[in-house]
Amino acid sequence: MSMDLAHVGDWALIAQGMQITSLIVMILVFAGIVALLFLIFFIAAYGKLWLQAWTSHADVSILSLVGMGFRNVDPRLIVRAKIMATQAGLDINRKTGISTKRLEAHYLAGGNVANVIHAIIAAHRARIDLDFDRAAAIDLAGRDVLDAVRTSVQPKVIDCPDPRRSGKSKLSAIAKNGIELRVRARVTVRTNLAQLVGGATEDTVIARVGEGIITAIGSADDHKMVLENPDHISRAVLDRGLDSHTAFEIVSIDIADIDVGDNIGARLQADQAEADTRVARARAEQRRAEAVAAEQENKVRVAENRVQLLLAEAEVPRAMADAFRKGHMVAEHGPQASN
Repeated sequence: MSMDLAHVGDWALIAQGMQITSLIVMILVFAGIVALLFLIFFIAAYGKLWLQAWTSHADVSILSLVGMGFRNVDPRLIVRAKIMATQAGLDINRKTGISTKRLEAHYLAGGNVANVIHAIIAAHRARIDLDFDRAAAIDLAGRDVLDAVRTSVQPKVIDCPDPRRSGKSKLSAIAKNGIELRVRARVTVRTNLAQLVGGATEDTVIARVGEGIITAIGSADDHKMVLENPDHISRAVLDRGLDSHTAFEIVSIDIADIDVGDNIGARLQADQAEADTRVARARAEQRRAEAVAAEQENKVRVAENRVQLLLAEAEVPRAMADAFRKGHMVAEHGPQASN
């Protein structure tokens, strides 16, 4: 009986071990299925991108690709940027270069990753010092960093004045002899990447150049001097350093067109003469009015004196009558009075 109980206990232990083994096998199978599903999902979602990055030596890890999905970062854009940077020979070191984390941070900050990479590649080809941090700062500041690099490599020409901004096609300036000159200038500028962040825009450059041209023409004694040597105006404007604290460097200022306008000095003199004539007429009219008023006052005084005379004459008979009544005066008859 004891032997039967021992066999039963052994079978129970064996059954329990088999159950544990089955549970472990089920767990392993389940884990394998999960891992297989994860692998299938990863291959479907990130396999192609990872393979592109790996074959291009772009240094984009699998975990980075998975993390981009959780952080709502476009992995295709980041991988494409890293591949372009790698193929262009840029530094993609994880600590000092254009790392995946830096690209993700710029993307999450709202920057244009592709534009920044294109700008850095263009600057690298043109041997312009532009690192990722400065390019990202320019991009986040709202400036087109790629256009800035292109303008730095190939200067662009802006009109002064710009009809699209001011609605005027020419500047109006007056020389010392009073002759008006209408001028149109073309300013060649290139981007100053060192001052692009915080530097003034094209509007400031156009305004400064326009002010400099008007000042230079206004300093000329004769308009013929300007017509004979327009380059004097350009040099005078360039010497003033109008591109300081701006995002551009002025390469040249060319006077494209000069027209002779009105004789503003003669017109001003005529207007002044007319104004002086009006003032003289007003003063003469004032003097005439004052004379008429004085004449009327004199007439009033004469009338008042006449009234006073009449009043005095009226007092004479009254005084004589009073004298007769009081006996101060005696009537005299001609012949008797003489006796």
